[in-house]
Amino acid sequence: MQVFEDWNQKVKKTFNATNPEVVLTVSEAGSLLGLTKDQMKLYVDKNKLTKVPIMRSVHRYLLLKSEIDSIVKTR
Repeated sequence: MQVFEDWNQKVKKTFNATNPEVVLTVSEAGSLLGLTKDQMKLYVDKNKLTKVPIMRSVHRYLLLKSEIDSIVKTR
């Protein structure tokens, strides 16, 4: 039986395997900061965090783990 893998997780895994910069999905970053996915999207725009674009998707992006970690440390 084939196990379902979330599309965002699949893209994240591929990106992390081919790039030295570690990334998080919007949901993962939001959970680290205690925010919902929608709240995190607003937070990203308000604080001008780096969005790592996903090919073939205008509205989806990944976030740099290093930026999220520095925010968590300062809280």
